[in-house]
Amino acid sequence: MTSTTTESDPSSSRDFVKQSSLYQEFLAEREEILKHKWLESERLGYDIGFERALLDWIRKHRESWRAARRQQTNFRPTPASPSASPFAVPAAETRK
Repeated sequence: MTSTTTESDPSSSRDFVKQSSLYQEFLAEREEILKHKWLESERLGYDIGFERALLDWIRKHRESWRAARRQQTNFRPTPASPSASPFAVPAAETRK
């Protein structure tokens, strides 16, 4: 006997993940890193590799890229606000 619930269906789990905003942000950031890798590799004349491109992009461009993404989506959290982190617990819940 097999169960047909969505919890046990791996394809529905994959679809859920692919549609999540966190996964979409991951894909957008990865695309930017790959662009940076290509540009830097062209500039230097050799393939710099993903890890070097990742570290260089994080150091030089990540903060401004994220700020621009927030402006595009009209999401401007302040560092002190609970919504600055997607994993933050609202203040009302921490007082229980």
